[in-house]
Amino acid sequence: MEIILKIFNLLFTNIIAKPQFFIGLIVFIGYLAIGRKIYDALGGFIKAAIGFMILNVGSSGLVKNFDPILKGLSQKYQISAVVIDSNFGFNAATQALESISITTSWTMMSLLVGFVWNILLVLLKKFTKVRTVFITGHIMVKQATMVTWIIFAVMPGFRNIYGAILVGLLVGTYWAVFANLTVEATRNLTGNSDFAVGHQQMFGIWVTDKIAHKIGNKEKTVENVKLPGWLAVLNDNIIATGLLMIIFFGAVMLFIGEPLLKELDPKAFDGGITFFTYILEKSLVFSVNIVILMTGVRMFVAELVESFVGISEKLLKGSIPAVDCAVTFGFSSPNAILYGFIFGAVGQLIAILGLIIFKSPIMLIPGFVPLFFDNATLAVYADKKGGIRAATIIPVVSGMIQVFGSLAAVYIFNLTQYGGWTGNLDWDTVWPVLGLFINNLQLTGVILVVILMLIIPQLQYIRNKDSYFIK
Repeated sequence: MEIILKIFNLLFTNIIAKPQFFIGLIVFIGYLAIGRKIYDALGGFIKAAIGFMILNVGSSGLVKNFDPILKGLSQKYQISAVVIDSNFGFNAATQALESISITTSWTMMSLLVGFVWNILLVLLKKFTKVRTVFITGHIMVKQATMVTWIIFAVMPGFRNIYGAILVGLLVGTYWAVFANLTVEATRNLTGNSDFAVGHQQMFGIWVTDKIAHKIGNKEKTVENVKLPGWLAVLNDNIIATGLLMIIFFGAVMLFIGEPLLKELDPKAFDGGITFFTYILEKSLVFSVNIVILMTGVRMFVAELVESFVGISEKLLKGSIPAVDCAVTFGFSSPNAILYGFIFGAVGQLIAILGLIIFKSPIMLIPGFVPLFFDNATLAVYADKKGGIRAATIIPVVSGMIQVFGSLAAVYIFNLTQYGGWTGNLDWDTVWPVLGLFINNLQLTGVILVVILMLIIPQLQYIRNKDSYFIK
């Protein structure tokens, strides 16, 4: 027994407690399981480990860069600032887990349990009515991290392998069920292409598909609208992110003022740089760190997805893959994408003005990911069934929900002090409600939430038996 404990402690200290090596090991085993050569599996291990280490560089950079701004807002206005963006949300959840001495290795374990559970639900689709396998790896990492915090924060007795299994069952059910909700909407959009959306606005897609035709006229689409050519630059993620950071973080730094920022961040002013240069550099460094973080995520997720998908394709004939929402952009006019981004921003600004007017103790700062990916995606689906009117109104409402829902979420999940929240639509609507169940009922709440989610595909099947499964 003593030898077994020593071996476990050795593995835990050197592999499981080191997320980069743990995820590399998962990839290594996955590649071997699908028949890859050992040198390919070793290459996958190295690339996945390096990718995760790059992610940590970007994550720590965001923390360091944002720290003086958080302190400045707190000192000058006695308010807390939270950035509503999946990258900042991931970073906040990671910091929160570290504050209770939990490494992100538990997240990776939960992710693995969740993916296997999703596969099992599809294998048993005759009974579960679940058709979709969620394979958007970088989103899975972020969501598994957030749900790990949600469970570990309110259930200290489950900060162990049992908690990781519980997280996996919860997040895996969410992946399976809510991706499943997007199947019919995506068939309507694409003309029966058999893929679903596996992202962070799946409930929003389902709602949009149900109401868009009641809001507008599908014959009057945004494709016929002439937009200024300069708006095309917003199609570049890096440019759009940089501009967004300059506008919003620049405004925040102006409100804080040069004297206080010089006091809080003296090294950044070395050499006599002007306040304008400081604002410009600080804003763009946010974008740099986001690009670094996303590069790391893409590296290890590419290996993770390939090793997982190879297994799922052999086991799951007739299943529907749930992929990144950006895939839907090819089935719509580029104008719809820009409409979603622009009017989503309008909705967020209206909501933020409301927070300022009513003197909210928490100030929310828009982030690029929800603004673009949520609202552009909803506009694509809205335009298909409700034309320009639906593609305008729905992103505005979505933008407002992203702000007010995030305000509720950071309070429910106690993440205000870490300066970030995911901000995507599902996490501003579905998850705060689920969080109330979990916070108040704990283990009973988790079990109840899983059961309630598993009822949803049963209801979908009852309404659409004839064409529900792929023939």
